[in-house]
Amino acid sequence: MIPEEVFLPVVIFMLVYLAITFDLTHKAVAALLGVAALLIANVVTEHQAVGYVDFETILLLMGMMIIVGVLRKSGVFTLIAVRIAGMTQGDPLKILILFSLVTGIASAFLDNVTTVLIMVPIVIELTVGMGLDPRLYVISQAVVSNLGGTATLIGDPPNIIIGSKTGLTFNQFAVHLSPIAAISMLAMILYYGLVYREKFKPINTSLLKLFSVQFLLEKIRFDFLSLDIDRPFLMKALGCLAAAIGLFVLQTVTKITPGIVAMTVAMILLVMTRVRIEDMLHEVEWGTLLFFAGLFILVGSLEAHGAIRWVAENIFLKIGHNPYVITLTVLWVSGIVSGFLDNIPFTITMIPIVQVILRHTPIPHHILWWALSLGACFGGNLTLIGASANIVSADMAKRQGYEISFFEFFKASGAVTLISLMLCSVYLTIFLWASL
Repeated sequence: MIPEEVFLPVVIFMLVYLAITFDLTHKAVAALLGVAALLIANVVTEHQAVGYVDFETILLLMGMMIIVGVLRKSGVFTLIAVRIAGMTQGDPLKILILFSLVTGIASAFLDNVTTVLIMVPIVIELTVGMGLDPRLYVISQAVVSNLGGTATLIGDPPNIIIGSKTGLTFNQFAVHLSPIAAISMLAMILYYGLVYREKFKPINTSLLKLFSVQFLLEKIRFDFLSLDIDRPFLMKALGCLAAAIGLFVLQTVTKITPGIVAMTVAMILLVMTRVRIEDMLHEVEWGTLLFFAGLFILVGSLEAHGAIRWVAENIFLKIGHNPYVITLTVLWVSGIVSGFLDNIPFTITMIPIVQVILRHTPIPHHILWWALSLGACFGGNLTLIGASANIVSADMAKRQGYEISFFEFFKASGAVTLISLMLCSVYLTIFLWASL
């Protein structure tokens, strides 16, 4: 039986989760309403609520949002995307491969949504202009952005949360997760190239098509590069991004946390570029930050009242103490659940559960954290609602007259998700075997 004292915080948390899942209201509003209910019912005090908020995560997110906002203003992302479009020469398979590689790599260091906002419009214009159906290309960009974002601490919100709560560094995420992220990206490209090979036939058999593609590429260059690039501004922005990543890498030497690094570099960048702070405040996703803060309080309340410990002891620990079984259970539960529910609240909820599991069954080298990260990030590819990048990409396609249904997205992404999770299973099993 669930202890009586945890009943109210559990009910409030479940109501918030339902509101988020079925999009009954904005997720930040749902989370903050849940916090208000906890405060009114005296489940937590104001000081306790503030204490539950992980400001390291908030600072890291805010700092990176500002840095990426300035970079986007510089036009560098559009410049790169247009250059990649030119390199494809209108070859459908090259469009898939090159844009997937660039999107995957960019997503490891930038926000996934920002990456698809830049790449997807150019992919749509390029493919539609060639007479191709852009939907599979759009889905591939969303999927690869989630795979690539898994590679680093700053690539995906679940990693940011895990890193902040556990103290894992940028280097640890990059060393342990980038290999499997790269393998999964290549597996995705190979899968689409083989299963949908009819869609990627080359066009070099038609002189008229080759001419029309060259004309299209010139049009894309004109449309997307109509503004002059301010090179000094661009160099300052790129320099600050490089400095931030360098400080993330040197965290073990400098002892400066990623949140402090991101905010400090963001403020220095604003001073150097003289961008109006009012303009950059529009780049900050305040709703997302409030959503995070509310969830931290809700889960902190559950943890303080023993609900998290009860779930861990009565559900996850019932599977036994075999490290292989526990690791794969965390991976696949995270992967499947994150495909249908927002992976951010799921990750925040799972972190204290994993901590309880580790107290009962110590598993070396942070393997359980990698399992949670891989499941939460890769699982977002399972359905259209699994990740923000999926929804944003589908919305952009719809605005161009190409609607991507829930089933169509699942048909193209479901197999890739299962393949990536199976690859993760092998990777984690070998890693665990070598560690024991």
